[in-house]
Amino acid sequence: MKLIIAAIKPFKLDEVREALTGLGVSGLMVTEIKGFGAQAGHTEIYRGAEYEVNFVPKLKLELVVPADQAEAAVSAIAETARTGKIGDGKIFVLDVEQAVRVRTGETNLEAL
Repeated sequence: MKLIIAAIKPFKLDEVREALTGLGVSGLMVTEIKGFGAQAGHTEIYRGAEYEVNFVPKLKLELVVPADQAEAAVSAIAETARTGKIGDGKIFVLDVEQAVRVRTGETNLEAL
């Protein structure tokens, strides 16, 4: 099993979710986050005052998929979340040793 963690632009969530659902991904966790990368923030004007935005709002997606689905899921996220502009996000893939469904006690692939 693989844990996929992706940071994406918030307005891309629905498209990414639809692409993952189309692949058979049955679960997804979403967290609102703030961060910076290559864009390192930007300057905005609010009510006539200029201020720096050092952290940009993003969404963090976390999903666990069978190892043989990981590449397809990563490709779906990357293609769907891409705008071609700086700040499109990052995707990380990690190994998962064990998964347990709390309600039933099912483990590993059955727990997904």
